[in-house]
Amino acid sequence: MKRLKERIVKFYHWSNTWTGTVVIVLLVIFFVAQAFVIPSGSMKNTLLIGDHLFVKKFAYGVPIPHIPWLEIPIFPDMDGDGHLIEGERPKRGDIVIFRYPVNPKIHYVKRNVAVGGDLLFVHNKDLYLHPHEGNEYVLKHYPKDKYTIVNIEGYLWVKNPYMVDHPGIHHDPEVVNNGRYPQAIFNFGPVQVPKDSFFMMGDNRDHSNDSRFWGFVPYKLVVGKPWFIYWSWDENYVPRWDRVGKTVKMIEEEMKKSQKKK
Repeated sequence: MKRLKERIVKFYHWSNTWTGTVVIVLLVIFFVAQAFVIPSGSMKNTLLIGDHLFVKKFAYGVPIPHIPWLEIPIFPDMDGDGHLIEGERPKRGDIVIFRYPVNPKIHYVKRNVAVGGDLLFVHNKDLYLHPHEGNEYVLKHYPKDKYTIVNIEGYLWVKNPYMVDHPGIHHDPEVVNNGRYPQAIFNFGPVQVPKDSFFMMGDNRDHSNDSRFWGFVPYKLVVGKPWFIYWSWDENYVPRWDRVGKTVKMIEEEMKKSQKKK
Protein backbone atom coordinates (compact mmCIF):
# COMPACT_ATOMS: atom_id res chain seq x y z
CA MET A 1 0.00 0.00 0.00
CA LYS A 2 2.86 2.34 0.86
CA ARG A 3 4.58 1.65 -2.49
CA LEU A 4 1.35 2.29 -4.33
CA LYS A 5 0.96 5.63 -2.57
CA GLU A 6 4.55 6.54 -3.42
CA ARG A 7 3.96 5.74 -7.08
CA ILE A 8 0.82 7.86 -7.11
CA VAL A 9 2.71 10.78 -5.57
CA LYS A 10 5.53 10.40 -8.13
CA PHE A 11 3.01 10.29 -10.97
CA TYR A 12 1.30 13.39 -9.59
CA HIS A 13 4.54 15.35 -9.50
CA TRP A 14 5.56 14.08 -12.95
CA SER A 15 2.17 15.04 -14.42
CA ASN A 16 2.76 18.62 -13.23
CA THR A 17 5.97 18.92 -15.23
CA TRP A 18 5.94 20.20 -18.81
CA THR A 19 6.88 16.76 -20.09
CA GLY A 20 4.17 15.03 -18.12
CA THR A 21 1.52 17.54 -19.17
CA VAL A 22 2.42 17.23 -22.86
CA VAL A 23 2.44 13.42 -22.72
CA ILE A 24 -0.93 13.25 -20.95
CA VAL A 25 -2.54 15.75 -23.34
CA LEU A 26 -1.23 13.85 -26.37
CA LEU A 27 -2.46 10.53 -24.99
CA VAL A 28 -5.92 12.02 -24.50
CA ILE A 29 -5.94 13.49 -28.03
CA PHE A 30 -4.62 10.27 -29.57
CA PHE A 31 -6.88 7.77 -27.82
CA VAL A 32 -9.73 9.38 -25.87
CA ALA A 33 -11.09 12.70 -27.10
CA GLN A 34 -10.23 15.42 -29.56
CA ALA A 35 -11.65 18.92 -29.91
CA PHE A 36 -13.58 19.60 -33.10
CA VAL A 37 -15.28 22.77 -34.33
CA ILE A 38 -18.31 22.66 -36.64
CA PRO A 39 -17.10 24.75 -39.60
CA SER A 40 -20.15 24.70 -41.88
CA GLY A 41 -23.93 24.55 -41.80
CA SER A 42 -24.20 21.08 -43.33
CA MET A 43 -25.42 19.55 -40.03
CA LYS A 44 -27.82 22.36 -39.16
CA ASN A 45 -30.18 22.18 -37.23
CA THR A 46 -28.60 19.41 -35.15
CA LEU A 47 -25.08 20.82 -34.98
CA LEU A 48 -24.51 24.49 -35.69
CA ILE A 49 -21.61 26.55 -37.00
CA GLY A 50 -19.58 27.55 -33.96
CA ASP A 51 -20.35 24.44 -31.92
CA HIS A 52 -17.15 23.24 -30.25
CA LEU A 53 -17.39 19.58 -29.32
CA PHE A 54 -15.31 16.71 -28.08
CA VAL A 55 -15.04 13.70 -30.37
CA LYS A 56 -15.23 10.30 -28.67
CA LYS A 57 -12.33 8.63 -30.47
CA PHE A 58 -12.86 5.13 -29.07
CA ALA A 59 -16.50 4.83 -30.20
CA TYR A 60 -15.67 2.72 -33.26
CA GLY A 61 -12.35 1.22 -32.21
CA VAL A 62 -9.09 3.11 -31.75
CA PRO A 63 -8.02 5.00 -34.89
CA ILE A 64 -4.34 5.31 -35.70
CA PRO A 65 -3.08 8.45 -33.92
CA HIS A 66 -2.00 11.39 -36.07
CA ILE A 67 0.25 14.28 -35.09
CA PRO A 68 -2.12 17.22 -34.43
CA TRP A 69 -2.32 19.86 -37.18
CA LEU A 70 0.22 18.03 -39.33
CA GLU A 71 -2.10 14.98 -39.56
CA ILE A 72 0.84 12.62 -40.01
CA PRO A 73 0.15 9.06 -38.75
CA ILE A 74 2.36 7.95 -35.87
CA PHE A 75 2.03 4.23 -36.55
CA PRO A 76 1.81 2.31 -39.82
CA ASP A 77 -1.58 0.95 -40.85
CA MET A 78 -0.64 -2.72 -40.51
CA ASP A 79 -4.16 -4.11 -41.07
CA GLY A 80 -5.24 -1.56 -43.65
CA ASP A 81 -8.31 -0.58 -41.65
CA GLY A 82 -6.98 2.71 -40.24
CA HIS A 83 -7.28 1.54 -36.63
CA LEU A 84 -4.92 0.27 -33.95
CA ILE A 85 -7.82 -1.62 -32.39
CA GLU A 86 -10.77 -2.58 -34.57
CA GLY A 87 -14.16 -1.80 -33.10
CA GLU A 88 -17.85 -1.79 -33.89
CA ARG A 89 -18.97 0.00 -37.02
CA PRO A 90 -21.13 3.13 -37.20
CA LYS A 91 -24.81 2.29 -37.09
CA ARG A 92 -27.48 3.70 -39.35
CA GLY A 93 -28.43 7.13 -38.06
CA ASP A 94 -25.18 7.78 -36.16
CA ILE A 95 -23.46 11.13 -36.54
CA VAL A 96 -19.86 10.32 -37.42
CA ILE A 97 -16.60 12.27 -37.57
CA PHE A 98 -14.39 10.91 -40.34
CA ARG A 99 -11.55 11.83 -42.64
CA TYR A 100 -12.67 13.33 -45.95
CA PRO A 101 -12.05 10.65 -48.63
CA VAL A 102 -10.83 13.26 -51.11
CA ASN A 103 -8.34 14.74 -48.61
CA PRO A 104 -7.85 12.59 -45.48
CA LYS A 105 -6.15 15.45 -43.63
CA ILE A 106 -9.54 17.16 -43.36
CA HIS A 107 -12.20 16.01 -40.89
CA TYR A 108 -15.89 15.95 -41.81
CA VAL A 109 -18.99 15.35 -39.71
CA LYS A 110 -22.15 13.85 -41.25
CA ARG A 111 -24.93 11.39 -40.47
CA ASN A 112 -24.46 7.79 -41.55
CA VAL A 113 -27.55 6.89 -43.59
CA ALA A 114 -26.49 3.50 -45.00
CA VAL A 115 -24.03 0.71 -44.22
CA GLY A 116 -22.31 -1.90 -46.35
CA GLY A 117 -24.72 -3.82 -48.57
CA ASP A 118 -27.58 -1.32 -48.24
CA LEU A 119 -29.31 0.07 -51.31
CA LEU A 120 -30.41 3.69 -51.50
CA PHE A 121 -31.57 6.36 -53.89
CA VAL A 122 -32.84 9.93 -53.77
CA HIS A 123 -35.98 10.97 -55.65
CA ASN A 124 -37.38 14.49 -55.50
CA LYS A 125 -35.08 15.12 -52.49
CA ASP A 126 -36.54 12.16 -50.57
CA LEU A 127 -34.14 9.47 -49.39
CA TYR A 128 -35.17 5.85 -49.93
CA LEU A 129 -33.36 3.06 -48.08
CA HIS A 130 -33.47 -0.72 -48.57
CA PRO A 131 -31.41 -2.31 -45.75
CA HIS A 132 -29.24 -5.23 -46.78
CA GLU A 133 -31.06 -7.46 -44.27
CA GLY A 134 -34.04 -7.55 -46.64
CA ASN A 135 -37.80 -7.08 -46.65
CA GLU A 136 -38.51 -8.96 -43.41
CA TYR A 137 -36.10 -6.68 -41.58
CA VAL A 138 -37.93 -3.64 -42.97
CA LEU A 139 -41.32 -4.95 -41.83
CA LYS A 140 -39.96 -5.71 -38.34
CA HIS A 141 -37.95 -2.55 -37.69
CA TYR A 142 -39.90 0.08 -39.63
CA PRO A 143 -43.58 -0.14 -38.58
CA LYS A 144 -45.97 1.33 -41.14
CA ASP A 145 -47.70 3.50 -38.55
CA LYS A 146 -44.43 5.38 -38.10
CA TYR A 147 -42.60 5.07 -41.42
CA THR A 148 -43.58 5.24 -45.08
CA ILE A 149 -42.78 1.95 -46.85
CA VAL A 150 -42.73 1.73 -50.65
CA ASN A 151 -42.69 -1.50 -52.67
CA ILE A 152 -40.68 -1.20 -55.88
CA GLU A 153 -40.33 -4.37 -57.92
CA GLY A 154 -40.48 -6.56 -54.83
CA TYR A 155 -38.03 -4.50 -52.75
CA LEU A 156 -39.33 -2.64 -49.71
CA TRP A 157 -37.87 0.85 -49.39
CA VAL A 158 -38.14 3.10 -46.33
CA LYS A 159 -38.84 6.70 -47.30
CA ASN A 160 -36.87 9.29 -45.31
CA PRO A 161 -36.07 6.77 -42.55
CA TYR A 162 -34.22 9.24 -40.30
CA MET A 163 -36.51 12.25 -40.26
CA VAL A 164 -38.84 10.57 -37.76
CA ASP A 165 -36.27 10.28 -34.97
CA HIS A 166 -33.87 13.08 -35.91
CA PRO A 167 -35.80 16.38 -36.15
CA GLY A 168 -32.74 18.35 -37.25
CA ILE A 169 -32.90 16.79 -40.72
CA HIS A 170 -34.63 19.14 -43.13
CA HIS A 171 -34.86 20.49 -46.68
CA ASP A 172 -34.69 24.06 -47.95
CA PRO A 173 -37.92 24.90 -49.82
CA GLU A 174 -36.08 27.59 -51.76
CA VAL A 175 -33.80 24.99 -53.37
CA VAL A 176 -35.81 23.81 -56.37
CA ASN A 177 -34.92 21.73 -59.41
CA ASN A 178 -34.48 24.59 -61.88
CA GLY A 179 -31.00 23.81 -63.15
CA ARG A 180 -29.20 26.12 -60.71
CA TYR A 181 -28.38 23.39 -58.20
CA PRO A 182 -26.57 20.04 -58.50
CA GLN A 183 -28.88 17.30 -59.72
CA ALA A 184 -27.73 14.94 -56.95
CA ILE A 185 -29.72 17.02 -54.45
CA PHE A 186 -32.95 16.04 -56.17
CA ASN A 187 -32.27 12.67 -57.80
CA PHE A 188 -29.44 10.27 -57.10
CA GLY A 189 -28.74 6.56 -57.52
CA PRO A 190 -29.74 3.88 -56.87
CA VAL A 191 -26.41 2.72 -55.45
CA GLN A 192 -25.27 -0.11 -53.20
CA VAL A 193 -22.87 0.71 -50.39
CA PRO A 194 -19.66 -1.36 -50.59
CA LYS A 195 -18.68 -3.74 -47.79
CA ASP A 196 -17.33 -2.02 -44.66
CA SER A 197 -18.20 1.42 -46.04
CA PHE A 198 -20.84 4.03 -45.25
CA PHE A 199 -22.98 6.60 -47.03
CA MET A 200 -22.86 9.97 -45.25
CA MET A 201 -25.33 12.85 -45.60
CA GLY A 202 -25.72 16.19 -43.85
CA ASP A 203 -28.86 16.98 -41.87
CA ASN A 204 -29.09 20.23 -43.84
CA ARG A 205 -29.81 18.08 -46.88
CA ASP A 206 -29.86 20.75 -49.60
CA HIS A 207 -26.68 22.47 -48.39
CA SER A 208 -24.33 19.58 -47.70
CA ASN A 209 -21.24 18.38 -49.51
CA ASP A 210 -21.55 14.66 -48.79
CA SER A 211 -21.50 11.13 -50.22
CA ARG A 212 -23.88 12.14 -53.00
CA PHE A 213 -21.00 14.12 -54.49
CA TRP A 214 -17.76 12.36 -53.48
CA GLY A 215 -18.72 8.78 -52.69
CA PHE A 216 -18.58 6.33 -49.82
CA VAL A 217 -16.59 6.49 -46.57
CA PRO A 218 -14.59 3.34 -45.76
CA TYR A 219 -14.19 2.24 -42.14
CA LYS A 220 -10.48 3.08 -42.27
CA LEU A 221 -11.39 6.80 -42.38
CA VAL A 222 -13.82 6.69 -39.44
CA VAL A 223 -12.50 8.68 -36.44
CA GLY A 224 -15.31 8.76 -33.87
CA LYS A 225 -18.61 10.35 -32.87
CA PRO A 226 -19.67 13.56 -31.12
CA TRP A 227 -19.43 13.34 -27.34
CA PHE A 228 -20.73 16.67 -26.06
CA ILE A 229 -20.55 20.38 -26.85
CA TYR A 230 -18.10 22.15 -24.55
CA TRP A 231 -18.53 25.61 -26.09
CA SER A 232 -20.72 27.32 -28.66
CA TRP A 233 -21.11 30.77 -30.15
CA ASP A 234 -22.83 32.25 -33.19
CA GLU A 235 -21.35 34.09 -36.18
CA ASN A 236 -21.17 37.27 -34.08
CA TYR A 237 -19.24 35.44 -31.33
CA VAL A 238 -22.18 35.65 -28.95
CA PRO A 239 -22.10 32.62 -26.62
CA ARG A 240 -24.93 30.09 -26.95
CA TRP A 241 -25.00 29.05 -23.31
CA ASP A 242 -28.03 26.82 -23.82
CA ARG A 243 -25.93 24.44 -25.95
CA VAL A 244 -22.91 24.11 -23.65
CA GLY A 245 -22.65 20.65 -22.08
CA LYS A 246 -25.33 19.17 -24.37
CA THR A 247 -25.05 15.89 -26.27
CA VAL A 248 -26.63 15.32 -29.68
CA LYS A 249 -29.34 13.22 -28.05
CA MET A 250 -30.19 16.01 -25.61
CA ILE A 251 -30.40 18.55 -28.44
CA GLU A 252 -32.69 16.29 -30.48
CA GLU A 253 -34.98 15.68 -27.50
CA GLU A 254 -35.30 19.44 -27.01
CA MET A 255 -36.18 19.89 -30.68
CA LYS A 256 -38.86 17.20 -30.45
CA LYS A 257 -40.43 18.91 -27.43
CA SER A 258 -40.35 22.24 -29.24
CA GLN A 259 -42.08 20.74 -32.29
CA LYS A 260 -44.83 19.22 -30.11
CA LYS A 261 -45.56 22.62 -28.55
CA LYS A 262 -46.08 24.08 -32.03
